[in-house]
Order: sequence, then structure tokens, then C-alpha cells
Amino acid sequence: MEPENTVNDSITDYGQPLDFQQVWRIFQETDRMFQETDKKFQETDRKFLETDKKFQETDRQIKENDHILTEKFKETEKLIRQNLKSIRELDRLFTSQWGKLIESLVEGDLVRLLNKRGIKVERTIQRAQGNRNGENFEYDIIALNGSEVVIVEVKTTLRQNDIDHFHEKLWKLKTYMPEFKDKKVFGAVAYITADGSSNRMAENLGLFVIRATGSSSSIVNKKDFQPKVF
Repeated sequence: MEPENTVNDSITDYGQPLDFQQVWRIFQETDRMFQETDKKFQETDRKFLETDKKFQETDRQIKENDHILTEKFKETEKLIRQNLKSIRELDRLFTSQWGKLIESLVEGDLVRLLNKRGIKVERTIQRAQGNRNGENFEYDIIALNGSEVVIVEVKTTLRQNDIDHFHEKLWKLKTYMPEFKDKKVFGAVAYITADGSSNRMAENLGLFVIRATGSSSSIVNKKDFQPKVF
């Protein structure tokens, strides 16, 4: 006869029955572990919030710094523009005053120099300006007599584009100043320094080439040079 099945209401641990105290301790330990885990999660969440706050603060500072830098750049750019404007104004003033000095130097010797080349100068005119047919014009020095006119372009540094521009102005002289339409017109360039071979270019176009040196000026064309009549 088989023995009757009996129900053991005790909780077992690996086959060993557990009493109430043991079960209670297990629950307490499990609860403690859950609380510690929850505490760690809360701590982690707090750190994430702090980190996020720091990121937000950093982003705010970056935006503020970016705004400050933008304003600084604008101020710097404004100062640079103001300085460049002042430099340009000083450069124009210096160039203008220096140009007038060279013009005076050249004009002082011009009569003597042209007389040696067979052009008897009766009078000179500085800075002849005007407007004809809506076009402004200016000629630095004009030396003339009853039948001849010499137009002089004065440059501190003579460059090729200066010669091109002056050459064009020579052809327009009789249009700009019709009082010279019956006169022989000659051209001359005066300078302190020449860029490249611009002085030779001027001579090849039939212009007198005058170099200002120290307190005097001299015509530096070749001895057999024949000026072009415009």
C-alpha cells in the first residue's frame, strides 16, 4: 500500500524548508537592493540633469560669446573702414601736394628746356581745367607761343597706363580747347621715377620725356628725337 501524498506548506530553499523569518529577511534584502538600485537610478538621473544643465549653460555662453564676438568684429570692421578712409584721404592729400611741387619744379625749368629744343615758350598755364560736351578735362601744364603748344603731364611715378591716358587726352585737346585748333600741339611727360620702360614708351609715341631730379629737370630724349605733332 502506497503512502498518502502529504502537502508541505513550508517554503523550501534547495529542498530545505524555510521558516517565516528567513522569507522575511529575503524580502527585506530584495527590497533593500531595489531601493539601492532606485537610488542609483535617481543619482544617475540627477547627473544627467546636471550635465544637461551644464550643456545648456555652455550653449548659452557660446551664444553670448558669439554675439560679443560678432559685435567686436563689427566694431573692428568699422574702425578699419574709418582708418582706410583716413589713409586714402591722407594719400590723396600727399599725392596732390607732392604733384603740385613736382609741377612747380618742372614749370620752372620748362621754358629753358623747350627753348633748347627750338620751341620758344612765351607763357605757361598750370592746371587748365574745363568741361566740353559733358566731358571734364584737365591738363597739368601748358606751354605755348603764337603757333605752338606743349602739353605736359606730370607724374611722381610714370606708368604705362598714365601714358595711354595722356596720349588719348592729347588727341582731344583741340576738341576740349578749340582756341588751340590752329596750333601745332606737342606732348610731354614729366616724372621723378619711371615704372619699367614707360619712359621709352613715351618717347616712341613722340612725346618729350622730362625727368625731375633734385632741384632741376632735364629732357632725356635721344639727341635725334623728333617730337610728334598732334
